[in-house]
Amino acid sequence: VGRRAGLWHGDVGASAREAVRSDPPDLLLTTPESIEAMLISRKTDHAFLFRNLRAVVVDEIHAFAGDDRGWHLVAVAERLQRLAGRELQRIGLSATVGNPEEILAWVSPTTTAPRTVVMASGEVRSPEITLDWVGNLANAATVIARLHRGEKRLVFVDSRARSEELAVALRDRNVTTYVSHGSLGREERRAAEEAFAGSRDCVIVATSTLELGIDVGDLDRVIQIDAPATVASFLQRLGRTGRRGDAPSNMLFLATREDAFLRATGLLRCWADGFVEPLEPAPLPLHLAVQQLLALVLQERGVGRHTWPEWLGRPFVLGPEVEAAVEGLTTHLLARDFLFQDGGILGIGDQGRKVFGFRNFLELMAVFSEPPMLKVLAGRTEIGQIPSQLLSLEAPDGHIVLLAGRNWAVRQVDWQRGVVQVEPTDERGRARWIGDGRALSRELCQGIRRVLGGEEVEGTVLSRRAGEKLDQLRARFSWIRPEDGSVVVTEADGQTHWWTFAGMHANLWLAGSLGRFVDQASPGDLEIRLDPAADPDELAAALRALRPSTLTLGAKVAAGAVERLKFAEALPESAAERVVVRRMRDDAAVQAVVEGGVRVVRG
Repeated sequence: VGRRAGLWHGDVGASAREAVRSDPPDLLLTTPESIEAMLISRKTDHAFLFRNLRAVVVDEIHAFAGDDRGWHLVAVAERLQRLAGRELQRIGLSATVGNPEEILAWVSPTTTAPRTVVMASGEVRSPEITLDWVGNLANAATVIARLHRGEKRLVFVDSRARSEELAVALRDRNVTTYVSHGSLGREERRAAEEAFAGSRDCVIVATSTLELGIDVGDLDRVIQIDAPATVASFLQRLGRTGRRGDAPSNMLFLATREDAFLRATGLLRCWADGFVEPLEPAPLPLHLAVQQLLALVLQERGVGRHTWPEWLGRPFVLGPEVEAAVEGLTTHLLARDFLFQDGGILGIGDQGRKVFGFRNFLELMAVFSEPPMLKVLAGRTEIGQIPSQLLSLEAPDGHIVLLAGRNWAVRQVDWQRGVVQVEPTDERGRARWIGDGRALSRELCQGIRRVLGGEEVEGTVLSRRAGEKLDQLRARFSWIRPEDGSVVVTEADGQTHWWTFAGMHANLWLAGSLGRFVDQASPGDLEIRLDPAADPDELAAALRALRPSTLTLGAKVAAGAVERLKFAEALPESAAERVVVRRMRDDAAVQAVVEGGVRVVRG
């Protein structure tokens, strides 16, 4: 369209970045983290770079709005607006936002111009959805190898480790297979995606990296191993197919575990009802206020103690509750030497440099945490990254690792540089990363309960194996009744489970508040295991007495959540606890369990 476009993200080299700095393009495609890097960097004249900025377009806005990356996005957008000296148009794009008016207001909090939601029109063909039960990953590989030969298939998995394992299993079955996930090197990812885009009769196995935006050509099939945690994610993946005018979108679910099979049924039940999760910005981003203050000090080489909030707009883009805490947070940072003050101007203190100064304040540029990673090199070729805990400090040599769908023998580890030298091997390796582990919503858990209680999964074809598995599970849960609240079931082996179908967050609060009845095992999304000595009738009475003001979260759970909160070390301890407690509350789900009562089933 006659416009110059530039790229700036983690995989873009120094020469391309310098070209953007010296001659800004008409369109810059980037990320919030890269914008932060531009603003902080001494190499970038950000006033020059952004002087002609007119609009900020947020593609796949649903991928930002529900977590801290979204707060980071709106904060850096507000800082860009101040640098540009004009109100910036904000445009958000998404196919899976259930509450677009609210997200429009969130992404443009300081806008004075009219706001509009533009809905796409046109007829949408009914998708083809199939659910199959395969029982394990090896069986899933066999099904994929035998079905839809000659077609291009995109297979989603829930973790990087399983993507590697499935890729090897498919290659063992003579399937042309590529891999894409966030721990592969740039060239490995690009080569896999380009090869897949130009091929037929092949499979690419991917995590959520291919859920959004990346063009991998004209797909025939999408296959989901197990199930994502949200309807929105399902819709994004489903939308990768059906882009030819005569072909409907399609997805085949291959469930390898019972819990995943149940998750798929509940998700598809919710989808059939037209449910898509409403997006809610993560509450109380106090830690983002700290991050933004430190970043602004670096950006401006010092900011006024009482004037820095002006960079984040009027009204304050992080919300009024955070704005009210700004003075206390600033005082805390000064007291702990994260900042120092000279004539009313704030600068980075010794503790700030000690905690965040590594590699030119790299930690301040991203609001999410990654485990320590090691770069894997075969000669000079970067294969990708693996978690450092995968290798033993004492004897790293001899490990066989699985990466990019191939096996590699570890020959040398440079712990100081974070580099692993490998060479190909025929021995079988292992892959291990942290998976998704996302808590399920009450709505999805209630969808599971409804299906177990006899409701059909409308709009979905169940294979013979899936139908048999569902019949088995319904027989196991034959005590479910449509009018039920929660149910305490004592099994024949003496174990007692409190089936709330309320979601993980609600169950954590219920378990913390009724701790004397609860087993030490962590609650699940669907149930809480009770102590064998617990009296279900006493539990029912204690549940009736619960009030929002009496709810408590287990100390171990709260401490673990604080530990995972980015920038928590720069917050007062009480402030960090407030953030995680607020974010883990699900009062509506807890209240539904309280009002529904408890029925006791003794097996």
